[in-house]
Amino acid sequence: MARLIRPLRNSISCSSSSCRILIPEMPSWHLAPEKQVSLLNPKLVRNYISEKRKSAFEGNMLKLLRSEIQYELDRSPPNQPVSQFNSFTVDNRSGEQWISMKRKFGHNEDIKIEATMYDGYVPVTKSGGGGGGGGGEGLGPDVQLHISMVVNISREKGGSALEIMCSVWPDTIEIDKLFVRKPENMPAQPYTGPEFKELDDDLQDSLYEFLETRGINDDLAVFLHSYMKNKDKTEFIRWMGTVKSYFEKKKSY
Repeated sequence: MARLIRPLRNSISCSSSSCRILIPEMPSWHLAPEKQVSLLNPKLVRNYISEKRKSAFEGNMLKLLRSEIQYELDRSPPNQPVSQFNSFTVDNRSGEQWISMKRKFGHNEDIKIEATMYDGYVPVTKSGGGGGGGGGEGLGPDVQLHISMVVNISREKGGSALEIMCSVWPDTIEIDKLFVRKPENMPAQPYTGPEFKELDDDLQDSLYEFLETRGINDDLAVFLHSYMKNKDKTEFIRWMGTVKSYFEKKKSY
């Protein structure tokens, strides 16, 4: 009999004025009214869980973006882009995939260069260092990155301009095509002439000399690849920062 009375006594709390039976609390009784409703409505439950998962996903994405940005900055922070190369002024075109360069040549020439960021590559093979090893040992795949460049040379304001389309490799520039662009009445699809390599060899050499005289040479190719390497990192960090800001603003709503 005592074993039955003890549990009953323990479940009763008495004061000098009253006694009450202690009933175990149910967690849902203490939720906000809207949460109580959600527990009774499966659709609202699903929406609530979906929002929680979405919030957790975006929070994790923010964490990863911040970590990646910091990693890039710590590993090899980008340099401040230069604004001058030899006689060319350089416009970095922040947030865009290309840059522009300009210079004057002689008394009446305006030269404008537009160059893309890396837009392709070709596979190559190179011999490994370290000495020893003959035959095929030390050979492995590698790539040469490619930059597209258009050179525009005009000799009178509003007049025709010579446009030369080039491929820029790490240490050399190759002419692909050239034609004269007229300021007015330009056909929608103009004839741009044959491939440059189909021209007479002496004519090809003369055109390369024509460009080299104007500072469009192998040194420019080296500069562009170094510049684009830095720009590629700068734009990548900028892009991650823009995405991060979007989710930060969304999370604060």
